[in-house]
Amino acid sequence: RLEEFLKKEVDLELSTLPEFEERVIDFSEVEELMNSINTIPAPCAPVINPQAPNAATGTSLRVCWGLFSDDTVECYQLCYKPVSNERRSDEQAEHTLKVKETYCTITNLLPNTQYEFWVSALNASGISPPSERAVYVTAPSPPIIKSKKIRSCENAALVCWESRDINPVDSYMVEL
Repeated sequence: RLEEFLKKEVDLELSTLPEFEERVIDFSEVEELMNSINTIPAPCAPVINPQAPNAATGTSLRVCWGLFSDDTVECYQLCYKPVSNERRSDEQAEHTLKVKETYCTITNLLPNTQYEFWVSALNASGISPPSERAVYVTAPSPPIIKSKKIRSCENAALVCWESRDINPVDSYMVEL
C-alpha cells in the first residue's frame, strides 16, 4: 500500500490558513528559583586555633584551624608573615598557600621568631572573610657551648654558651 501511495501525486494545499495565537510565557521566576537551588553560598570565616604544644621546631610550625558550619569548601588559603615592629621590611612579605586540609606545616622559617597567621575558605561561589589572626612562635635554636670557657672542680662546673637567635630567649634548661 505504501508503494501505491507514493506513486500518487498528492496536492497538499490548504484551503484556509491556520491561525496561531502568539503567547509569551514568563519563566523568570522559575529560572530564579532553579538558580537559587543550584547555588551554594560562599563559606563562613574559619576559626584558627592557637599554637599547640610541640607544634614548632626551629624552622617549622604546624598551624591548625576549623570550620564551624556545614559550608562546602574546596580549599583553604593560608596566609602568614613574620611579626615585626618595623614599618616596612623585605621580611614582612606576606606568604599565601593553598591547602586542602584544615592544617598545614610551614617550613623554612626563622628560629625563635613570631609569625602571624590567618586563613580563608574557598568554594565555587567565592572566598570567605579571613579568620582572626593568630601568632605562632618557632622554637629557639640550640645554644652554642663555648668549650674553651668550661671550668670545673670537685663540687662545681662552669659552662658558658651563647644564643644563635636574633630575638632574646626567655630561659635555658641545663641538663647534667
